Amino acid sequence: MSGQSLLVPGELSPVRSVPGNIRRPEYVGKPAPTPYTGPEVQSAETIEAMRTAGRIAAQAMEEAAKLIAPGVTTDELDRVAHEYMCDHGAYPSTLGYRGFPKSLCSSVNEVICHGIPDSTVLRDGDIVNLDVTAYIGGVHGDNNATYLCGEVDEESRLLVERTREALNRAIKAVKPGRQINIIGRVIESYAKRFGYGVVRDFTGHGINSSFHSGLIIPHYDSPHATTVIEPGMTFTIEPMLTLGTHEYDMWADGWTVVTKDRKRTAQFEHTLVVTDSGAEILTLP
Repeated sequence: MSGQSLLVPGELSPVRSVPGNIRRPEYVGKPAPTPYTGPEVQSAETIEAMRTAGRIAAQAMEEAAKLIAPGVTTDELDRVAHEYMCDHGAYPSTLGYRGFPKSLCSSVNEVICHGIPDSTVLRDGDIVNLDVTAYIGGVHGDNNATYLCGEVDEESRLLVERTREALNRAIKAVKPGRQINIIGRVIESYAKRFGYGVVRDFTGHGINSSFHSGLIIPHYDSPHATTVIEPGMTFTIEPMLTLGTHEYDMWADGWTVVTKDRKRTAQFEHTLVVTDSGAEILTLP
């Protein structure tokens, strides 16, 4: 594995502004969102709105990812995604969610998820996860992907490639009538072939007008995930695979989650709607 030094927190830039004409999610300015009490199966109108939100989130992530290179700060990636979403009438869902201060999550190397963009400078050989969610039309679209920065070692490159494949296999496993735990079973069985850890405490989730509806999508074979998949359900799948343990530590910022052994980790995510025969990806650029 790459001999990069471990990450340390950088400095935060001022909170970015959002034009006043862009609709905010209800949780902005509050310590926590109002709990979701609606259905997991969504109307055709909600699903269509989520296609728009998902497309904007995917395109914003794509625009930010174009800048990934040695010498670029994670704050600069945040700026690009923020401006793209605002320019397209969307609110960056993470901005102000439970106090999160930025418009995307940037998780580098040993950071499992929820890294805060700051003055951290990307280095040759890093792997960088960007997690972008857009809110428009009263709904959210959520996606993430892990990118290579410069010349990345083979072990890390394979981890990224296989984590993407784990997500693809999980999406193909989504069928009406199956239980949610089929998703984690597929991911865990694939990851075990390579000796990867599968993060357990951070999961996929239901998403719609709520950023996190309460529906949990484990990425391991959980005996408790017995909810039956139905057409019209909308949720994310977002496996986090590691080169070592699935256990983690959290930085003092209350957000940044790192592998306990500080080995590298990768993640990919799409927002899906269940169809009569499988799943449609809503987060395609």
